[in-house]
Amino acid sequence: MKKSLPAIAVALVVLAAVFIAIEISGRRPDGPVEPSWDRESCAHCRMHVSERAFAAQIQDTDGRVSFFDDPGCLFAYVDKRGPTLHAVYFRHLEKDEWIAEADVAFSPVSASPMGYGLGAVRAGTLGTIPLEEARRRALDPHDPGDGHVPAH
Repeated sequence: MKKSLPAIAVALVVLAAVFIAIEISGRRPDGPVEPSWDRESCAHCRMHVSERAFAAQIQDTDGRVSFFDDPGCLFAYVDKRGPTLHAVYFRHLEKDEWIAEADVAFSPVSASPMGYGLGAVRAGTLGTIPLEEARRRALDPHDPGDGHVPAH
């Protein structure tokens, strides 16, 4: 009986360590996470996430972080796959910062990595379009936003 007591203690320590490891690995990030620039692949189009000004990320409720090389890729991915979202962040078009979904708006730009033509800025910036309008434009670029969809 005395020999089994240390074995039980060791087993309990191992179980506690496994429980802690599982708990830590499933934890959701507290804020935006930096990708491995030029090595991370866009979760939608599989191109490398290289241009910081157009990067975006989602964090699902399981703690997984997916990166995108263009805000339009994020919209398309979420629309197609419907992940359970914990947080969404967009990289600022001109500043070295991430913007939470609740604080973002978009500036039309002539070029972006995948051609969606959207750059994230802080909501309230003059000349920008709100998040939902940007999402609609990315998912249906033929819709001019007035409810009329032109014939193709």
